[in-house]
Amino acid sequence: MKRLLSLVIALSPGWAAAEIVPATFDLDAIRDVGSLETKVLQDWKPAAKVNGIRQKLIEITVCEWWPGQKVRLPVTLCAPDPGKGPCENVIVANMGLAPKAALPGGAMLKLLNERGVGVVLIGMGTIDAMEPVGKLHLGMREQLLKTKDARYTPAWIWGMSDMRALTAAMAEPAVFQPKRVLATGGSKRGVGAAICGIHDDRFTAILPVVAPMLGNPGGAYVRGSALLDEMAANEAFLEQLPPGPNPFGLPDTARQALLEREQRRIDQAITRDLALAAGWSEVEMLAMNDAAWDACRIATYLDQVRARGLEFFYHVGSNDNVCPALRFLGERHPDFPLYILPGGQHGGPKSSGFTLQTPSQPEADENLLAFASHHFFGGDPLPSAPMLRVEPDAKGMTLKVTVTMGEGIRPERNSVSWCVDRSPPYTYATEYDHWESKPLTETAPGTFTTEIPISAMASTLDLIS
Repeated sequence: MKRLLSLVIALSPGWAAAEIVPATFDLDAIRDVGSLETKVLQDWKPAAKVNGIRQKLIEITVCEWWPGQKVRLPVTLCAPDPGKGPCENVIVANMGLAPKAALPGGAMLKLLNERGVGVVLIGMGTIDAMEPVGKLHLGMREQLLKTKDARYTPAWIWGMSDMRALTAAMAEPAVFQPKRVLATGGSKRGVGAAICGIHDDRFTAILPVVAPMLGNPGGAYVRGSALLDEMAANEAFLEQLPPGPNPFGLPDTARQALLEREQRRIDQAITRDLALAAGWSEVEMLAMNDAAWDACRIATYLDQVRARGLEFFYHVGSNDNVCPALRFLGERHPDFPLYILPGGQHGGPKSSGFTLQTPSQPEADENLLAFASHHFFGGDPLPSAPMLRVEPDAKGMTLKVTVTMGEGIRPERNSVSWCVDRSPPYTYATEYDHWESKPLTETAPGTFTTEIPISAMASTLDLIS
C-alpha cells in the first residue's frame, strides 16, 4: 500500500530570478531522429542469458550541450523475438555508461519476457563519469558560471538522455510503436524520469525512485550559499565520527564515506566562491539553487500533468535528503501517490553505515511491477490516500492512531511508523534517524487502529501509514 506522510514544514521565501535562465526543452529537437547520429555497436541478436528476447546496442547523440561539445551515450534496445509484433508498451530506464548490451532485471525483465513490454536502457551516470571523462562536468560548470542558464546542470542532461532514448527507439518502427511509455529509475535516473513525464507528452507514466517531488535534493546547488546552520550541524556530526566508537554506532568508515559523497555532489554543482568570482550576486545564487532542479519537481506541475493524463507514482525513503520536503508535501498534497519507506535512506556504499537503502529494498521492484501492470494492462487501480487521525489520551502519554482506507481497498500489510523529534532536513543526522513501527488492527471495515506511546519530552512526532 502507499505510505503517506502528512505533517507541516516551513518553506524558504521565494527569490527573484535575477539573471538566472530557467531550463527549457526543445521538443522538436528532442524528437528529431536525424540528429541522433546513431552508431550501431551490435545489431539485433538474441539476448545471451534469456530466451525469447532480442537486443540491439547503439550509441546516440543526446545533444550538442554547448558549441563543440556533443554528449553521446549508449542505448540498449530490448524487445521480444520477432513474430510478436511491435511493442506498444515501452519502459525507458537506464544502464551503465559502458558501451555493452545490458539486460534489465526484476520487474522490467518479467514485463519484457512475459508481457512483451519493450525496454529501452540508456547509459546514465554522474557528469564527471560521462565522456569526456573527468572533463564534461568542468565544461558544464564553466558554461553555467558564464551563462547562468540552468540548461547546464545535471538534471537537464539526465532528462534529455531519457527523452532522446525514446526517440531512438521510435526510429525502429518495426520493433517499437509505443502507445504507452513509462519512465523509471532511481536517484539521478529518477530525476530524468520525472523530467520526461513533466515535459514530454510522449511519456504517459513515470515511477521515480528516491527523486524529489518538492524541495531541492541534497542541499544548496550553489554549495555554501544557503543552509548554513545545516552545514554547521554536519560539521559537528562529522567531528563525532573519529576512528573508533562513536555515539551513533556507525562504522569507522562512515566519516570518509560521507565526505566522499559530499565531494561528488560538489563536483556536479558549483560553489559560492566560484559564483562570486564569476560576478554572481547572492540573489542569483539563491535563485539557481531552485532553478537547477525546477524542471524535475513535479509538485510545481501537478495541474498540467494531471490535465494531460500522466500517471505517476513515487517511491522514496523517509531518511533521504534528496526528498527533504516530505512533511510539506503531505500537508499541501495529501492525495499525492507515493510510497514512503520508514527509515529508508537514499543509497550509497555500505561503508556509510546506511542499513536501509530504499532503491534496493524489495518494495521498489514490487511497486514497479504493480504500477506498470496497472498502467499498461489495466491491473489493480492505484489506491486513494488513506485518512489519518491522531488522538492523544487524557494524560498525553499515548496516541490513538486511526487509519481509514478508501472503499474497496484491502492492504496486504498495514502498520504505522513514527519518529520522535526528527533531525532537520539536509543534515547527516536525519539520514540515521530511528523509526519505530507497530501493526494496525482492523476495528471496522476499512478502519485500522493502534496506540503508540509518546514521551512527555517529545516536541515533534512524524507518522507514516
